[in-house]
Amino acid sequence: MSGARVIDGQAAAAAILAEVAGRIASRKRRGATAPGLATLLVGDDPASQSYVRSKNKRASEAGMRSFEHALPANTGEAELLALIASLNRDAAVHGILVQLPLPAQIDSGRVIESVDPAKDVDGFHPLNQGRLLSGGPGFVPCTPLGCLHLIKSVLPAPAGAEAVVVGRSNIVGKPMAQLLLRESCTVTVAHSKTRDLPSVCRRADILVAALGRPRMIQAGWIKPGAIVIDVGINRVSGAQGASRLVGDVDFEGAREIAGAITPVPGGVGPMTIAMLLRNTLEACERAGG
Repeated sequence: MSGARVIDGQAAAAAILAEVAGRIASRKRRGATAPGLATLLVGDDPASQSYVRSKNKRASEAGMRSFEHALPANTGEAELLALIASLNRDAAVHGILVQLPLPAQIDSGRVIESVDPAKDVDGFHPLNQGRLLSGGPGFVPCTPLGCLHLIKSVLPAPAGAEAVVVGRSNIVGKPMAQLLLRESCTVTVAHSKTRDLPSVCRRADILVAALGRPRMIQAGWIKPGAIVIDVGINRVSGAQGASRLVGDVDFEGAREIAGAITPVPGGVGPMTIAMLLRNTLEACERAGG
């Protein structure tokens, strides 16, 4: 067995969900409004259906009102935008989540920009992304927010640490880098075009892998004692034709080198939903003054 600490995302997420549920119960006892989360799913992609089901289930368990909108795959962009406009006006809805990806006939960017930034609990609206960049108040994308929570569970004061984020998406990589900058880390954003990626990764006291390539980050790429946060969720073929989930990091090799590491599954994944519900509660609290 390795000496690396395996960071339990399930337990961390459960603690956040319990805190959210407690705050909602307190609101209800005072006669205040319960938070409302609207989810919009276009099409019948099984993975998206599973994610949305899980989000709605957790929302209901926490005491939130859940408004589910499942639309056929041939839904037009105008119809989806009209639905979002009505949810923007609905005082019972505090958070709006549009499940991505959307079908080809719909412009995802236009849809994201149509969500009221005050209800953009995914943190994808350009206004919220700009506020993250400038240090202003706004909603932060849920996955990087969850990653930071896990990092600080191991290293409560990460100021001065060298952090490497592998991946530059708007959903994870870029906001993750901004959050680490806020914590006064020295941050490098690396990606598939980075020259000598292994040597860049080996500098990291904090390594966040968000490439979407199964087991790309090898044990030899990791600085001894580093905190390794694996955002990847990749389905690969296993024994006897069965499939299984693996991350972007070679977990078994990396845990021999790292000081702490998240597993896949059971690491970052549960944190995303927990942070979504926390954002929704905060949207409700802001709306209520």
